Amino acid sequence: MPSALQRMSAMTPEDKDFYTDLGLRIAQARKAQNITQQQMATLLGISQQTVAHYEVGRLRISVATLRQLAEVLNFSVDELVYGMATKEKGRRGPDSRLQQQIEKVRLLPRTKQQFVMDMLDTVIQQTAT
Repeated sequence: MPSALQRMSAMTPEDKDFYTDLGLRIAQARKAQNITQQQMATLLGISQQTVAHYEVGRLRISVATLRQLAEVLNFSVDELVYGMATKEKGRRGPDSRLQQQIEKVRLLPRTKQQFVMDMLDTVIQQTAT
């Protein structure tokens, strides 16, 4: 059976970049929700070492596992794969400042997300009156 390093070397440079970026997004989302690699591994029914390999892009992630990861992290598969909330089709250029802030809030732990949402609700209610 080939080692993780051998599997990584068999990837094209584009594949390596893709899986490295995907792994980074998974690690950031996991950490933002205060989930350890061991907890994630237990939830997915895989080893902690496999989670670590996913997070650094050494292993390709199966579609079934990607779907499970998305569910555990409360992300859509698109958000994990593309690194953002689904954008309008055909829209080009960088995200607006608001979209960038929403993405940052998305990576916060849930309690902090709730705090931000409560603040926004308050501001919206005040401007509506």
